[in-house]
Amino acid sequence: MSLLELQKRMGAAVMKPLTLDYRSRNRDKDADFVKPNDRLTGLERLAIYNRQYWFRILDSFADDFPGLRAILGARAFDRLSRAYLAECPSESFTMRNLGSRLEEWLRRHGEYAGRAPELALDMVRLEWAHIEAFDNAAERVLGPEDLLELGPEFGAALQPYVRLLDLGYPVDDLRIRVSAENCESHATASNAVDMNRERRTRRHAVRLKPEEIFVAVHRVDCMVYYRRLAREEFHLLKGIESGRTIGEAIESALAGSALSQEEIASKLERWFAIWAELGWLCRPEGGVES
Repeated sequence: MSLLELQKRMGAAVMKPLTLDYRSRNRDKDADFVKPNDRLTGLERLAIYNRQYWFRILDSFADDFPGLRAILGARAFDRLSRAYLAECPSESFTMRNLGSRLEEWLRRHGEYAGRAPELALDMVRLEWAHIEAFDNAAERVLGPEDLLELGPEFGAALQPYVRLLDLGYPVDDLRIRVSAENCESHATASNAVDMNRERRTRRHAVRLKPEEIFVAVHRVDCMVYYRRLAREEFHLLKGIESGRTIGEAIESALAGSALSQEEIASKLERWFAIWAELGWLCRPEGGVES
């Protein structure tokens, strides 16, 4: 057996779905390349690595999606986690990408989405955007000097770490609440307090009423934030993100708007000032330096 073949066999055996009884799957053949020692069989030695792999990957997945866990409850979230990771195992050197296929998978497997599937999907979208906002690339920011001659033909791009979401539930507020309560949980040593807090959070989550919101998920100084957007502001940013010129993006976003010209001018001035302050705008890929 070559080294590559051995590595592939080891990886496949370690990543096999976790079971309560390792022997129940008749897995002795999985470990025929692992030597026993004076205390453990080859299978028992391999089981240690299998369990540690799955415990670590399940913990990481739960850390990435605390809002979804709050909506579903601990048991239902655990069932979802095991089913999703068995079908969509890690394919990256980093566990950062574990949830990259979760939205698509959950749309196909609605039986794991709980009593409020649209709420659960909105939370998945927000939490994946949170991950992307945390570590996606940052390009050179367009500063005030770049925006002095801002006109209809001006081209700008949106920072890759800024994620724009059109959501049907106020899951941003729920995610903030869950994060705060998780911080409180780490500060206490009472399992009973944690369980009561989890039940209250889930009751609050499942009672959320539908509400269309527009959210930008972004980062400042390595911290992720959620910023609510007006409808027109959201569509303007989407236009910039899609590669339209400033003029095209404004025309598309404000088409049919009931705002007066004075209101439009005031809002545009305020929005561009906020985006510039937050560093959201950058030069389009392949743009020419001025």
